[in-house]
Amino acid sequence: MKKIIITLLTMLVANASYAIDRPQFSAGLSLSGGVFEVDGASEKNADATKNASSEGDEAEALYGIGSVFIEAKFNDRFVIGLDYVPHSLETDTTENVQDQGGTNKTNKVQIDFEDYTTVYAAVFMNENFYAKAGYAQVEAVTNESLGTGGAYGNETFDGYTLGLGYNANLDNGAFVRIEGNYTEFDGVTSTNTADTTKSITVDGISGYGAKISVGKNF
Repeated sequence: MKKIIITLLTMLVANASYAIDRPQFSAGLSLSGGVFEVDGASEKNADATKNASSEGDEAEALYGIGSVFIEAKFNDRFVIGLDYVPHSLETDTTENVQDQGGTNKTNKVQIDFEDYTTVYAAVFMNENFYAKAGYAQVEAVTNESLGTGGAYGNETFDGYTLGLGYNANLDNGAFVRIEGNYTEFDGVTSTNTADTTKSITVDGISGYGAKISVGKNF
């Protein structure tokens, strides 16, 4: 799927470059909300693998984020843009106790998602409705206190996003948009820095959301 998204973005950029010499630039703010789902999470210790919870290896969480964006629009139809979240998305702290040599050890982990960036291209099907595809990246910064020793490094998630939206032009070059989107990130595996037999794997993260944006053309 990622190859298809990259190919689509390349085609849109190529078409836009021939559409008009001077693009129309715009910038604005967005507010997004929805739900993210961890498709699968497990912990490996030597030859044993266990799910992240006794209920299964899936988890859901609601999210709300604000972002800023800049765009270049070609021929009133093709859009190339960059969306950036200037703040961290913080998870709750999870805690578990493990028996290590007859002594209980407490592990605490909390993750900050930072530098959530999306590069996207959109095509306006008419004056108002558009379809969008983009490449997304976010860094997971782990903040842990492991009684069992070691640590897990930061990891980068790569993914893609697809969206459909409605754009309403206002006076003086301003506009308002409403958009529904789907985002999916690839899975990653992080290995304990003190013991390579220990690792944590997230199979992938997917999410559905809605976004409202306000911006202005220049």
